[in-house]
Amino acid sequence: MLELFDIIENYINQIIVPLNWLMLVLIIGGGIYLTFISRANPLIKINQGFRLLLKKDNSAVGISRFQALSAVLAATVGLGNISGVSIAIHQGGPGVLVWMWVTALIGATIKFFSCSLAVSLREKDENGDYLGGPMYYMTLGIKKWGKPLAIWFSIAGLVGVLPAFTANQLTQSYIDVINPNAIFDIGNSNWKLIIGVIFTILTSVVIFGGLKSIVRVTSGLVPIMVILYFILGLFILVSNANVVPSTFLLIFSEAFNFNTMVQGGFWGLVLIGIRRAVFSSESGVGLAPIYHGQSSTRNGTDEGLVGMLGPILDTILVCTITGLIIIISGAYLESDLNGIVLSLEAFRRLFFGFGDYILIIMISIFGISTLFTYSYYGVKCFGFLTSPKKGKYYNIIYISAIIISSILTVEIVIGLIDVAFALMAIPNMIAIIFLSKVVTKEMRERSWI
Repeated sequence: MLELFDIIENYINQIIVPLNWLMLVLIIGGGIYLTFISRANPLIKINQGFRLLLKKDNSAVGISRFQALSAVLAATVGLGNISGVSIAIHQGGPGVLVWMWVTALIGATIKFFSCSLAVSLREKDENGDYLGGPMYYMTLGIKKWGKPLAIWFSIAGLVGVLPAFTANQLTQSYIDVINPNAIFDIGNSNWKLIIGVIFTILTSVVIFGGLKSIVRVTSGLVPIMVILYFILGLFILVSNANVVPSTFLLIFSEAFNFNTMVQGGFWGLVLIGIRRAVFSSESGVGLAPIYHGQSSTRNGTDEGLVGMLGPILDTILVCTITGLIIIISGAYLESDLNGIVLSLEAFRRLFFGFGDYILIIMISIFGISTLFTYSYYGVKCFGFLTSPKKGKYYNIIYISAIIISSILTVEIVIGLIDVAFALMAIPNMIAIIFLSKVVTKEMRERSWI
């Protein structure tokens, strides 16, 4: 089994580098272009996004803006921010945070355009429910070659939204913190299998209930967990306020350290930051527009303003808190700590020796809510490739993957996600750049630019 894992990991490593460089050019270059043509107005109007988020819309069709953003945050806030940040720091050191911040700001503008398009270019199914997301703005907005892009995106999405990372890291956290073998010694692999089965059953109860069931659960859980995590993180940072300034100094000095010995030096460091930020906020990947495309919002740019709050909240806020705690704790200097194990150790050190137990409760909620929301992305991708009615059958594949993902190595899981996300981001960014004129036209009509 270990030999098979090594073969898979080596194969992934061979194809991931060129894909990631192409993704880097499209997301950073495309994001800068979108910021320029919009005159940075989305970032300037961020306060309007918060107002729209809380404003009620009485439309009978679709879900509310708050529910759409909650579902998106349920997918992005959690193990991507908590475990993903620790992986980034493990690979690239403290300076990687700066490049995650830069990518998040650029990503916020990308989210504005993509979520605007998800509302401006969408259609309805036979039941009158919205069909939105990259697949639909590609086919509706790009008549000649939008369909091939949409098929490419959807096929990559079937792999990218599998619960590999979440199931793997959740299972690992339980093994490391709770240590179930101390209760009943049957071996880690068997415990991982048992935990995977439990997650499968729990996830099945919610996801087979459809969109309404998912958003009802996530809109109740996610805001509470984000607030609690923020309070816990703020307490730790205030308690260590004397070292926070020097930690920021370390972060910025390492971000521009041209001798950094990680994956090719300085540019390797930048690439790590971009990859982890893209995984954290999904900016440019095209997943968030799938939920925002179901919103009852009538104006595309209104939904875009709400959608761009995602990278601000999950990367700028949550990732920064996590990164500072990991660096201040010094746990990142332990070479054998990576992923969720590194985050757990950092919280244990800085919160009276039992911060890891509090964190594991939070990541359980975050992780389970992520399992709920990612399934819907796969349903929509599969539904586009077949028919909307058949999309629900993807859930069978999805819940089966939870068990398999629980026993894979973290290196394979990260590699698979990075490849799939790159393959999704490439056609999505091409479509967003090509269709950006649709969004800027609405911005001009509303006298934004």
